Amino acid sequence: MNYKNLNLSIIETHAHIYDEQFAEDRNEMLEKAFSNGISEIWMPNCNSETIDGMMALAGQFPEKCLPMIGLHPCYVKEDFEKELYIMEEWLGKHKFLAIGEIGMDLYWDKTFVNQQEQAFLTQCQLARKHNLWIDIHCRDAFWETVKLIEKNGDSELKGIFHCFSGGLEEAHKVIELGFLLGIGGVVTFKNGGIDKLIPEIDLKHIVLETDSPYLAPAPHRGKRNEPSYLTLVAQKIADLKQMSIEDAIRITTENALRLKG
Repeated sequence: MNYKNLNLSIIETHAHIYDEQFAEDRNEMLEKAFSNGISEIWMPNCNSETIDGMMALAGQFPEKCLPMIGLHPCYVKEDFEKELYIMEEWLGKHKFLAIGEIGMDLYWDKTFVNQQEQAFLTQCQLARKHNLWIDIHCRDAFWETVKLIEKNGDSELKGIFHCFSGGLEEAHKVIELGFLLGIGGVVTFKNGGIDKLIPEIDLKHIVLETDSPYLAPAPHRGKRNEPSYLTLVAQKIADLKQMSIEDAIRITTENALRLKG
């Protein structure tokens, strides 16, 4: 199905379309996404090295490819303060959608856990200062991230727990904090677990994402992911909620738009 024929606007809330995996066919990949009803692609930043590529796309497609700025926890090292200074410089000269992606990642390496905490808290302060929401990455660190948010009384912060992979208890905590659940290709995985969660959560708390080029949904699992596959995520959620694809897309798009204000 060509979802553009449904006259619906689909917002892709998390895609690294500046990634080198798209170097050879980036324009074709984007045209495919736009022709399938993707109206906006929200681009999370990783570190200072990814900014130029991201901003080039923002300049090429100013109404469709919207940049965030932030330091991904996997890129937090000894020099993280220098990286954050660069982020703050950019915030002073350009308009960004959000601070992201930021958070905690204790899956790959716990060497810089203290620095990750400091980087996260500093970037939360930047979000408040610039009146922006935050895009959270937390892998094997959900409750650690929640603790940091609660410890600092960040009730004003809003945003997305990107690539949400927790259970019902974690989902309810995200909702209690006033955040949205970013749901992507994992919902289509046979043993991903997210398919069991979706029927228990009101759709008003969910936004759609791919995390391209990672985590491609079935039947593309294991291959390069891309924003046009977001329709597969939407269809799976619609099936699980026993509703039309039109309603699933409309509600999740409205949720995303509310973040923009």
